[in-house]
Amino acid sequence: MLFVIDIGNTHTVAGLIVDGSISRQWRIKTDGAMTADELAIMYHNLFAMARVDCSLVSSVVMSSVVPQLESAYFHCCSSLFKDTEGFELINVCSAEVADIITVKLTNPDEVGADRLVNGIAAFHLCRSNAIVIDFGTAITFDCISERCEYLGGLILPGLNVSLGALSQKAAKLPQIDLRIPPEKVIGTSTVSAMKSGVLFGYGAMIEGLIQRVSEEMNQTGYPDPAVIATGGMAGLLLDYSPSIQRIEANLTLTGLGIIHQLLTSRA
Repeated sequence: MLFVIDIGNTHTVAGLIVDGSISRQWRIKTDGAMTADELAIMYHNLFAMARVDCSLVSSVVMSSVVPQLESAYFHCCSSLFKDTEGFELINVCSAEVADIITVKLTNPDEVGADRLVNGIAAFHLCRSNAIVIDFGTAITFDCISERCEYLGGLILPGLNVSLGALSQKAAKLPQIDLRIPPEKVIGTSTVSAMKSGVLFGYGAMIEGLIQRVSEEMNQTGYPDPAVIATGGMAGLLLDYSPSIQRIEANLTLTGLGIIHQLLTSRA
């Protein structure tokens, strides 16, 4: 049994992979101040609630964009799975996956581990050129070639970041719930105007960026890419960005599982 962990800025998503499929999944708030003991108690309770025996976990694969939590997670996992013979923990970084994905950047270490994991997952799902759009705290575009090369990408503020800044800087603008979409583009109230601005605005921006990125990939010799979306906010923008071809909600966890499989087979 494989335990995979994606530590993001806002949320951490963890899951169990059995026979190549995700059998359990948890989404928790990321707290950079949590200690190894607190993490161990939390995951021990989650495993117990799911009736999962910790001793069955043979490996952990982790990606993180929160460096201060990496040591705590390492000690947490070492404590939880100490009874497993031959237990291993892999913390994904550019050097760890250098034989799996080629980073075509001057400084490969600048690329976040989650972006490399998503790129590897997209390549193995599509076997083609791909644009991966991750709708998280930040929205990232990652461009992957059909030879599993990381070509680069874009980073822009996520929906909740923009909404939070808007409400914080403009005293009369409230917090809004984007799960209830606007009925039309032209808002007739403050709330509907904010919803239209965010959803139609971000949708148009994402759509325009997909076209620009695809054109640039075409001009440098790469055929039309597949467009894959992931992340907690991806479903909200699907109707506003028709160029998104598919949503893979568990892309990062799937990628962590693929990385483990490839590293194990090459060992």
